[in-house]
Amino acid sequence: MFRQMESVGPPQEDERAVNISAAANRIAEAKAAFVLQLRARGIRDLALLRAMEKVPREIFVPHRYADLAARELSIPIGCGQTLSEPWLVARMIEHLALAPHHRVLEIGTGSGYATAVLAAIVETVTSVERFHSLAIAARLRLESIGVANAKIVLGDGLAMAPDAGPFDRILVHGSVEELPPSLTGLLAASGKMVLGKPDPAAKHRQVLVEITRNNDGSLTEQPRGTCRLQPLMPGLARIM
Repeated sequence: MFRQMESVGPPQEDERAVNISAAANRIAEAKAAFVLQLRARGIRDLALLRAMEKVPREIFVPHRYADLAARELSIPIGCGQTLSEPWLVARMIEHLALAPHHRVLEIGTGSGYATAVLAAIVETVTSVERFHSLAIAARLRLESIGVANAKIVLGDGLAMAPDAGPFDRILVHGSVEELPPSLTGLLAASGKMVLGKPDPAAKHRQVLVEITRNNDGSLTEQPRGTCRLQPLMPGLARIM
């Protein structure tokens, strides 16, 4: 009689390789689903979609919310602030009509997620944050993924120095009653700025607005759909 041979399992190295491959496939599938979700919401800018696929959103949210990072949710990030839903971040950036040579000013760094997306598309990003702890955390996150063309500045986004610009594009993560002259004054010729404003037709609703500086120096304002953004506050935050 032949003795039944004992099955021999694969070497540990092979098991690790299989596990790594399976994990890589899961990550790739999750990223593909994330991009498809954005496309389904109408985002068409290919450079933007590639940037949002590349930037790992999960590291820009508190660890306890990491499993929600790819969902269409706003996520608390501390100091009473939130990271907007992916589609809103994408919509705001898409309306900037970015080009690789652009210099971008971002008001409201938050977790640094939008900063990283911007930096994956354009030449330089200057991002201003009024909360000290958020500015530090965002800087560390950006460094951890090798972003070298974005500068985080602790300051008041509504009190920028006139010589800070000009900027080709300005992204404001907030809603304002009136256009801030301190920001419109930093907008270069043919520049664009995107921010939120109260909707005059509906109480407690906001409109996403695209501002363009014309060749004669005047500004054109165009509504770009509804949005939900926190009011932009002046000064450095007392809560650090």
